Amino acid sequence: MTTTIESKPESPSIASNVRGYAERVRGGDMGALPAVLGLIVLCTVFSILRPSFLTSGNFANLFTQGAAITVIAMGLVFVLLLGEIDLSAGFASGVCAAVLAILLTDQGQPWYVAVAAAILTGVAIGTALGTLVAKLGIPSFVVTLAGFLGFQGLVLLLVKGGTNISIRDETILAIANKNLPPVWGWALLIAGVVGYAAVQLLRARKRTARGLAADPISLIALRVGALAVLGGLAVYFLNLERSRNAAVVSLKGVPIVVPIIVVLLLVLTFVLRRTGYGRHLYAVGGNAEAARRAGINVDRMKITAFVLCSVLASVGGIIAASRGASVDPNTGGSNVLLYAVGAAVIGGTSLFGGKGRVLDAVLGGAVVAVIENGMGLMGYSSGVKYIVTGSVLLLAASVDALSRRRAAATGLG
Repeated sequence: MTTTIESKPESPSIASNVRGYAERVRGGDMGALPAVLGLIVLCTVFSILRPSFLTSGNFANLFTQGAAITVIAMGLVFVLLLGEIDLSAGFASGVCAAVLAILLTDQGQPWYVAVAAAILTGVAIGTALGTLVAKLGIPSFVVTLAGFLGFQGLVLLLVKGGTNISIRDETILAIANKNLPPVWGWALLIAGVVGYAAVQLLRARKRTARGLAADPISLIALRVGALAVLGGLAVYFLNLERSRNAAVVSLKGVPIVVPIIVVLLLVLTFVLRRTGYGRHLYAVGGNAEAARRAGINVDRMKITAFVLCSVLASVGGIIAASRGASVDPNTGGSNVLLYAVGAAVIGGTSLFGGKGRVLDAVLGGAVVAVIENGMGLMGYSSGVKYIVTGSVLLLAASVDALSRRRAAATGLG
């Protein structure tokens, strides 16, 4: 009689992880690599050409400048994962911002009532759009194009043709214009690093307990260390005094909008990666018919994706209203939608569905903000900015298409 001893799977080393990542890239799975490389190149170029790009004041401005676009792009990721599109997200954010401003300024309501009403407006918009797409089968391009035009008109009606509604509520204004006390920035960073380390270690322990290969402690330590170093540098620069006259007014600390975006990133990433809803969303985006046959309610997934998109558009509208301290007919218009879609795609979310992460919106939003900010410092006109941003978007879409073709050819798609 022979006894078989089951051997536990060996944990992959850092070198094997690097080799695995290189193989995925060669196979067409580029992930966030193009966006990260683009950020490095853009920041290097602008820092050389305009040294003021690297100042702590401009660094803080990058966060507030790209916050609204980034949040709207986060919502668009959910719709793009299904292979759909929402062209109305920009003006939907404008409608929600107008509701917020009217309740705050004209009706004298407290900020929490106005915020709740703005978000509920986003829920109603998303439900209407999603129902038309899912239940009636109207292409999302047509439905949301109609929404783009209709919501533009609704914003005009809400702000009475062309007036400007000022926002004076201190809580709302603080979202995009105030900073955390420096010590809070360090405290949040420490909490974030400790939390990230705990999640990584817990995940490794669970995989080991189930007999699965887990990341080695050295790799986890490398990730935690990288987060601590990058986060520490960011908090250090943001805590520097940015005011030219600190005796009159002090400007230092992490902008309040930063932890808001981080919380949204963590929650939405958890939803996509750790819940059944997220797995179903990827399944529908990959093959809707196969998902339907597997028992997934495809219509419900489409409706909820549009609801999430519009809710995040409402949050983006609130941030934009806070930054501008007012709402007018252009709120949510102009280049908002184009930049938001561009941010999601530049970050790595596929236009063909089934591939993307919320982090893509953050990385793509950073690329768009850096281009806008850096070219503004160099004195280029809006026309040149649009051409450059459009070229970057086209390049990102081309990389996505070529990556999918490569993945199909290698059998990884």
